[in-house]
Amino acid sequence: MTIYNFLTLIGGLAMFLFGMDVMGKSLEKMGGSKLGTILEKMTDSRIKGVLLGLFVTAVIQSSGAVTVMAVGFVNSGIMALRQVIGIIMGANIGTTVTAWILSLAGIEGGNIFVNLLKPSSFAPVLAFIGIILVMFCKGEKKHNIGYIILGFGLLMIGMTTMSDSMEGLKDVPKFTSILTKFSNPILGILAGAFLTTALQSSSASVGILQALSTTGSITVSAAFPIILGQNIGSCTTVLISSIGANKNAKRAAWAHLTFNVIGVVIAMVLFYGANAIFGLPFFSDNVNPATIAVIHSLFNVFATLILFPFGKQLEKLMCVLIKDGKNDEQEVEDKNGLVEERFLINPGFALDKVKDKCDEMATLAQANIVESIEFIKSYSHKKDETIKANEKKLDTYEDQLETYLVKISSMNLNTTDSMRLNKYSHAIGNFERMGDYGYNILKTKRKMHQDKIHFSEEANRELEVMGRAVTEIIENSTRAFIEDNVELAMTVEPLEQVIDNLKAELRERHSKRMEQGNCTVENGILFFDIVNSYERIADHCSNLAVCIIELSQGSYQTHSYLKGVKNSNNKTFMEQFETYLNKYAVR
Repeated sequence: MTIYNFLTLIGGLAMFLFGMDVMGKSLEKMGGSKLGTILEKMTDSRIKGVLLGLFVTAVIQSSGAVTVMAVGFVNSGIMALRQVIGIIMGANIGTTVTAWILSLAGIEGGNIFVNLLKPSSFAPVLAFIGIILVMFCKGEKKHNIGYIILGFGLLMIGMTTMSDSMEGLKDVPKFTSILTKFSNPILGILAGAFLTTALQSSSASVGILQALSTTGSITVSAAFPIILGQNIGSCTTVLISSIGANKNAKRAAWAHLTFNVIGVVIAMVLFYGANAIFGLPFFSDNVNPATIAVIHSLFNVFATLILFPFGKQLEKLMCVLIKDGKNDEQEVEDKNGLVEERFLINPGFALDKVKDKCDEMATLAQANIVESIEFIKSYSHKKDETIKANEKKLDTYEDQLETYLVKISSMNLNTTDSMRLNKYSHAIGNFERMGDYGYNILKTKRKMHQDKIHFSEEANRELEVMGRAVTEIIENSTRAFIEDNVELAMTVEPLEQVIDNLKAELRERHSKRMEQGNCTVENGILFFDIVNSYERIADHCSNLAVCIIELSQGSYQTHSYLKGVKNSNNKTFMEQFETYLNKYAVR
């Protein structure tokens, strides 16, 4: 092997790894969020877990990503440990799909149709088609498809390049002697585990082994322990991801390792035991890419079939090895907070979880405002404490979710996810500010209670009318966000305009009462504080509704939208405005 062969080898390896990375990320981009949701909702039985783990891993080409997400599910309390065990088993089988695709490199034959199946024939064509879609076609979906095809083409070209560069190694005695040493089961397992750990991908390490096998220098006895070690090495990413997680999440990560180790031990005993007793005829046969794919698949299917009935026992074993502490639940709550860092491996799914938390914020903000409006009528110490607690929660939500969104924004997002991120970021800020103004109303009423200040009957009636309008606008805007209801969001702006008018009217009315001596200056200040808080709540409801409407149309141009919707020629707006004007008239 010359220096040029070596340079070709590392170039092929780089192309192989890059192609796998591009293809995997593009597959995740297209369906990662949906697949994560499927995993979350459809694992009520271990059999379903196995099938779903297999399917999702086969689609996104990463057992590590699937298993890390599963650990995140457990850590956040979405899934139980027993559900995740099934996913782990299925993910191990799903990751073998890549090896079968790469085994095409070993196809030989003189038939033209057979030759067309060889990567050297179709891979350059695929890469060319992929780059055409990426460079000359419009639309994100076409670009993602282009990257998938391009990644697959580069993957296969890299595989072929590595195989060709290794052609001369079969005649090098030192190389053959090195490979022979891996026939030692311990060395083989360690080598496989190390390679997979270094590459952070069992598919990539199996692919490299398949490329090496084209030299004709690797025997079944050498390949078998390496493949087993690769399965153990695939657990490294998951174990790292469990650092800092709660006990159940750590159990899920260690269950992955334990499952693979037990499978390896059983497979080793049976394989080498059978060879010692019966003398397996294929023990010293040379392997090719297809043979490696067969061994890889058989081992993972075998391990799953053998250990599947013992899922409960595996769960119990993890509970014995990693015992619960007295204060675990409280520690986990304080440490992990609202968001799950492990979901960042799949930005689309991470945004789904942010949406869930935004919905909770919407519900909290609405509850706080409704409670505060009711608070105006009569003071309650219990309600006072509830509103304060909700306000603290809203502040916590804003802090943690905004930080989480910043992390997501630094990742490679598609257009849809970018718009979702923008929408949630606006929503978080508006919900928090709504809560602030609800709390301001509480403080005003608390002062009135402490100082025994009372508004006149007329002032209370005016606040009651405006309060009903604010109650409706907060209900409409929060429901529009939770349900992503654009039609309902369009009812917010006319009502916000009515509330603006109410603010001006109530301020004028109360100013006259102050001039006539029917109200003190202190009462007037407190009255204006409440009215201003009502109006500001409506403003944030309007901001939220405009964001929902505009982003549903693929843009966010607040000023242009408001200018257009308030135009006197906008019949729908004017009809809704007149309806709300009559509904909330101060009489």
